[in-house]
Amino acid sequence: MSGETYVTIIGKVHEDPGLKFNDGGGAVARLVVVTNPRKFNRQTNEWENKPGKFWDCRAWNQGKMLLAENVANHLKKGDNVILYGEIETNAWEDSEGKKRRSDQLRIESIGKDFRWHQAPANDVPAAAADQGWGGGDPAATGQGGWGNPGGQTY
Repeated sequence: MSGETYVTIIGKVHEDPGLKFNDGGGAVARLVVVTNPRKFNRQTNEWENKPGKFWDCRAWNQGKMLLAENVANHLKKGDNVILYGEIETNAWEDSEGKKRRSDQLRIESIGKDFRWHQAPANDVPAAAADQGWGGGDPAATGQGGWGNPGGQTY
């Protein structure tokens, strides 16, 4: 569809994500991500923090994709994240009859920003030096490096 506005945000989780299930069993995670832009001031030769922007975000489960549950189970307040999502505008009328609007992000993809997080040592075992990327000796499997048949190199 045309007309959607997608953005990539790099920021910090402002509060622990919350998880709710609707009547049909679908899950949604709510979280707030804050971005703190910094600008370099050439006159003072220093970095200056600009006012932060708070992004109201939602992650939904879709079929076998458990995005909402993964967000709620793996992210916490203070985590640095990179997310990609669509800006959605909600419109409603408040109790006084005033028309109101707010923007939120529908998260398509999100993950920790590993520039700032250290993965646990037991999270992913390091490949042995003699196994390379493919795991095992390419000559023994009849595969050249990177899946080339017969050990051909280019």
